[in-house]
Amino acid sequence: MNIIGSAEWCRFKQLGVPAVKARVDSGAKTSTIQADNIKPFIKDGQEWVKFDINPIQENRSIVISCEERVVTRKMIKNTSGITEERIAFQTSVQIGDQMLTIDLTLANRNSMEFRMLLGRDAFKDRFLVDVSRSFVQGDISSEELSQLYKLFVKEKDGLRVGVLASNPNLYSNKRIMEAGEARGHEMVFLNVEHAYMKLDVHSPEIRYRGGNILNQFDAIIPRIKPAVTFYGCALLRQFKNLGVHCLNSADAISQSRDKLFASLLFSENDINIPITGFAKSPMDTKDLIRMVNGAPLIIKLLESTQGRGVVLAETNKAAESVINAFKSVKTNILVQEFIKEANGQDIRCFVVNGRVVAAMQRQAEKGEFRANIHQGGRASLIKITPEERKLAIKATKTLNLSVAGVDIIRSNKGPLLLEVNSSPGLEGIEKATGIDIAQSMIQAIERKLKFAV
Repeated sequence: MNIIGSAEWCRFKQLGVPAVKARVDSGAKTSTIQADNIKPFIKDGQEWVKFDINPIQENRSIVISCEERVVTRKMIKNTSGITEERIAFQTSVQIGDQMLTIDLTLANRNSMEFRMLLGRDAFKDRFLVDVSRSFVQGDISSEELSQLYKLFVKEKDGLRVGVLASNPNLYSNKRIMEAGEARGHEMVFLNVEHAYMKLDVHSPEIRYRGGNILNQFDAIIPRIKPAVTFYGCALLRQFKNLGVHCLNSADAISQSRDKLFASLLFSENDINIPITGFAKSPMDTKDLIRMVNGAPLIIKLLESTQGRGVVLAETNKAAESVINAFKSVKTNILVQEFIKEANGQDIRCFVVNGRVVAAMQRQAEKGEFRANIHQGGRASLIKITPEERKLAIKATKTLNLSVAGVDIIRSNKGPLLLEVNSSPGLEGIEKATGIDIAQSMIQAIERKLKFAV
């Protein structure tokens, strides 16, 4: 019997895919390949599916569009432990000199190291797996891979887009860069703290460490972390002065980061939020607690993100102690009613250009009240109500944001807005929904600049 390693190259002549690197996993029953834009349709009375394959990891500029007849739909548990339905079709695959016929399912594997997983149904009775070795059936060098895919490489004639952020290795930043490149744009990562500006009525400039001038951009996608909000927004205002389109404006980001100001705007625009209190003096603490219906209650730093700086006070005495401790060090906080009936769940809606493009439910860990993914929350797909969709869109428009993560909680009073994030992460929601949100962000820029791909 032939031997295969823990990783092998697979060739799909039927799909027009010259080679894709696969993880061989005898613990998985079914084989899966990376796919985006999965769209079922009916052809000659049968179900078919259109989809795009990005066969090379971290190179989304190469896209192979396919159509195949659906043979079944399979319920499969993903890497997050969530069971999801996947479309499956039958195809031939070549591994080494062996040709196999396999069932192949489609899934978003953008966050995975391998674009394909080869399950045991594909190779049982044909191969034995030696997990200590890789590419037993033949390796492909980077030069050979480039030759195989040279006909798929597109000439760059798109926009020049900068991603203004701090860490190029974060999932969200990498995905945005990949999505832009896949649509033919020149994507440039710009570290916020490496950029500086020249203010001059005749020749304003933004320069990058080393002296390079950054004036020749069509658009900027800001992914500014809270610690550099002031400086990052100053750069965005300068880019705007230079005629560069910013996906989220400096003013919109600034007001979204000020939880008190944002809450005032929401109240002015009839957007329901949990009862919220704000006071300066410790002398008003007892009444502040009563105002939000007493403990248990939530205490938030005005500029907290990702669930950090958020405290649950379970008794009035504990609430007084925490509030007064913050005030003693002159730290501004909000006090908010605790929505017990939510049971540690909330909803994250991802809004792009006035449309909810994806939504997920987040469930807090046992013993934890914060459902944020960064605090250990679990994400799953959810169908939101029309009222929740309307709330997410209205909140985003109130802050004049083009892109936002809107957090909503279900209560006995109906859906309540928790907060709006102007630099929402993509990892949790893309994995939970399988939706290419990064592409939606790039398309928003294309529509604004009237650029046709």
